[in-house]
Amino acid sequence: MNRGKEFRRRLNGPPILADGAMGTELFTRGIYVNRCFDELNLSQMDLVARVHEDYLRVGAEIIETNTFGANRFKLKPHGFAAKVERINEIGAKIALRAVERCGTRAFVAGSIGPLGSRLIPLGKIGLQDARNAFAEQARGLVKGGVDLIMIETMIDPVELKIAVEAVREVTDLPLAAHLTLKDWNETVYGATLERIAADLAKLDIDVLGINCSIGPSKLLDAARHLMELTGKPISIQPNAGELEWIESRLICRTTPEYFAEYTKRMALTGVKIIGGCCGTTPKHIQAMNAALRAIRPDLSSVRVMVQVREPVKQVTAKEPPAYRQLSKMAASLEDGRFIFSVEMNPPRSPAVKKLIEKTIELKNNGVDLVNVPDGPRASARLSAMALSREIESKAGIETILHYTCRDRNILGMQSDLLGAETLGISNILCVTGDPPKLGDYPMATAVFDVDAIGLLRIADNLNHSLDLAGNPIPLGTSFHLGCGVNPGAIDIELELDRLHRKIENGARYVMTQPVFDEELLFGFMDRFKMRKIPFIVGILPLASYRNAEFFHNEVPGMQVPFEIRERLKKIEEKDEVERIGVEIAVEALIRIAPRVAGAYIMPPFGRIDRALEVIKCFRESEYGRKRLAEVPVVPK
Repeated sequence: MNRGKEFRRRLNGPPILADGAMGTELFTRGIYVNRCFDELNLSQMDLVARVHEDYLRVGAEIIETNTFGANRFKLKPHGFAAKVERINEIGAKIALRAVERCGTRAFVAGSIGPLGSRLIPLGKIGLQDARNAFAEQARGLVKGGVDLIMIETMIDPVELKIAVEAVREVTDLPLAAHLTLKDWNETVYGATLERIAADLAKLDIDVLGINCSIGPSKLLDAARHLMELTGKPISIQPNAGELEWIESRLICRTTPEYFAEYTKRMALTGVKIIGGCCGTTPKHIQAMNAALRAIRPDLSSVRVMVQVREPVKQVTAKEPPAYRQLSKMAASLEDGRFIFSVEMNPPRSPAVKKLIEKTIELKNNGVDLVNVPDGPRASARLSAMALSREIESKAGIETILHYTCRDRNILGMQSDLLGAETLGISNILCVTGDPPKLGDYPMATAVFDVDAIGLLRIADNLNHSLDLAGNPIPLGTSFHLGCGVNPGAIDIELELDRLHRKIENGARYVMTQPVFDEELLFGFMDRFKMRKIPFIVGILPLASYRNAEFFHNEVPGMQVPFEIRERLKKIEEKDEVERIGVEIAVEALIRIAPRVAGAYIMPPFGRIDRALEVIKCFRESEYGRKRLAEVPVVPK
């Protein structure tokens, strides 16, 4: 029988001492880092029990189960996803038996950590899937007999909220909810303590806490601030300081004695649960227990009074400017005018004079926009943002900046996007980016903090005067956001689902991969069933038969019909091949144009003459003259 009611009563007394790290203790006792530590509940129960008992013997009043990563997403790579409830149940029973053997009245807390992968739109885990995973873990812990649930080390406040709600669907046991910070007042996502306290104020939790990441000094500052923002009991469980490199070794300078000193300060500040996280050992907890015993008589008779501030008001997102005011491109799309864009790859050097001359030629020939890819095929090239700025300022033609997730983390992305607004770049195409293994530097590290969907969420937040964490910023951006799509994707259902999610997260136009088979595109658009979003079709004039064979056989999702490849195969003369390549592109564009809002021409080898020839032939065609002579509504 659990002792949840007794724990809630205990919260009204002196501070409660929690245990220290489990994972680092198991590592120091011979478990390799590539093992599944949670599975040790089944295969090495005695080892797990000894860690619990060591903490109990030095005075811990709360011990946490060895289940921090025992959810289906973290267990799956190790082959234990089917044993989630069993691992959690046994983990709880091991801890309870340790309490019995030590003859103490310590509480057993069921440990629930993050899922290990981001939630949509920044990651791939759906919100309902996350909820189900947390509930599944909680059921195992409750079945095992825990006294309370301790959710901990949450980076994302949204994930914490879902975890709390999922646990509450399973049990009414006492619940402590912990976030982790990158600094004393901010999460990795940029959520401040003010915002966290406001967002979690209405959740059914008994304790609000912070654990992991940083040492006791900064977490004490966080605790003081958090107590000004909420009336809930506070739990603080810091790491054993911050790790640093000393002579090629990672060490931590925070001693048990240092922890003991900060334990006194936390207790006198009014923190209700004090424990340790990564790197803390039974020696740390022993020193902390001695510190609490030394001051406990004072604590039992003195109540710490903290003035709680008024909750932070809910942030209201600001609306960006009207659609047509976002850019010339947006106005053209809203008016239903057929637009043309031509791709210009950044050079491999800072020399841009010739490229600027080419863009001026494009503008003089009626091209509306220039697409600027961001390190295409994972190559090291001039900054796409810098080139976009040069083109717009010196050639006087609007650009579509391709912005990828490959090279920047979520902090760098927000900084870059704010910079793009300052530079006056309006049209942003949010793409995931080619992995480094495709390019010249396959050993380079890719970041991929988020994919294109998460990037759109970040940029759309900025459009609404919010950062990624939902904090207001004084002045929002006004980006015209777009996304890419591959109508010939191998997994068409996944591509459709991702496109819907891209639009839900802020995309206002869609640019396709090169299309040679209009029926492929039309079939995709028919299944998409969202008629209002403008599609801009990718058109690539083929340079040769070999070029066509390469695209068809070696580029995923690109399909060049057999008839087209055979048509090019029969021609040997270079000039004639180029003419036929343009002819094929124009024929495809004429067939596709009635159902799209514009064309995105990708000339081979930067040959803008080929792109201009495609546009010229289209304009001179019967359909082209008709389409460009009027301003129709974008077709269904």
